[in-house]
Amino acid sequence: MLKSKMLKRFLTVCLGLTLLAGASMAMTLNGAGATFPYPIYSKWFSQYEKETGVRINYAPIGSGGGIRQFTAGVVNFGATDAAMTDKEIADAGGDVVHIPTVMGAIAVVYNGDFSGLKLDSRTLAAIFLGEIKQWNDPKILALNPGVNLPDKDIMVAHRSDSSGTTDIFTSYLAKVDTTWAAKVGAGKSVAWPAGVGGKGNPGVTAIVKNNSGAIGYVELAYAETNDLPVAAIKNRSGKFVKPSVDGTTAAAAGAIDKIPADFRGEILNQKGFESYPICGLTWIVLHRHQSDTEAGTSLKAFLKWALTDGQTYARDLYYAPLPSVLAAKVLTVINSIK
Repeated sequence: MLKSKMLKRFLTVCLGLTLLAGASMAMTLNGAGATFPYPIYSKWFSQYEKETGVRINYAPIGSGGGIRQFTAGVVNFGATDAAMTDKEIADAGGDVVHIPTVMGAIAVVYNGDFSGLKLDSRTLAAIFLGEIKQWNDPKILALNPGVNLPDKDIMVAHRSDSSGTTDIFTSYLAKVDTTWAAKVGAGKSVAWPAGVGGKGNPGVTAIVKNNSGAIGYVELAYAETNDLPVAAIKNRSGKFVKPSVDGTTAAAAGAIDKIPADFRGEILNQKGFESYPICGLTWIVLHRHQSDTEAGTSLKAFLKWALTDGQTYARDLYYAPLPSVLAAKVLTVINSIK
């Protein structure tokens, strides 16, 4: 009887040590970067851990911060909505691959006692340039007959950090408005001529949500989950289109043949009656040759999952899945990671 109890206790201790060892051996990957895809990345990382036991820690610090941490080698991968430049790739040691994960729309959100706002590219640029300062400015009124626009100051909200969302938004404005291109230009960080800054998509969302008369730009998921009204933007076909998954997919359809082999392409201001003009890809960046075999193998497996099973979560979280033709090309590149 005593031997039986001792054996039982011994086996229990062994089982506990085995479980503890298994837990300590569970793979953990670390990433940092864009807030633009953070809602879907959070879902992916949680679901993937449930399915595989692999934990992925992710810091949503903005695209610029993600590139810096990736370059410094303190994370397994970076995440960005602005493709790395040739110089940034060289600074990171070269051998960098861009893996597009999903596509998303940049929504122009506002806070006002009115709905149905419509803006064209010139008026949108003039607002963020600080040229148009009142909601009842004649230029806005002309685009919005019948909308009760108030005699109220406009508060412009923009990103304060280095941001891929900003890169998409300012690249669009620079592409469609010569004044914006000359005075501000495009990039992850620009010299904003007007407004107040917020950190990350959550920061801009908070400014707009908490200030009557505010206007800003955020990824569509942040607009939807915070019940913020969005402006319809006039596209190349002359139609006012609200940001949506379908509008992003339509834009991608017009640009898919132009996306280069390294995937550092854009889907801005595309032709098509249903195309939403301000949308883009978001990427995970990593080295093609992984120095840590175990971590590299786990990261490669996750990326394959993200490009297949993971795509099924996109639409419900207000992102557009990658077109199947593009996804197939990306999977080929993932398979080339060593």
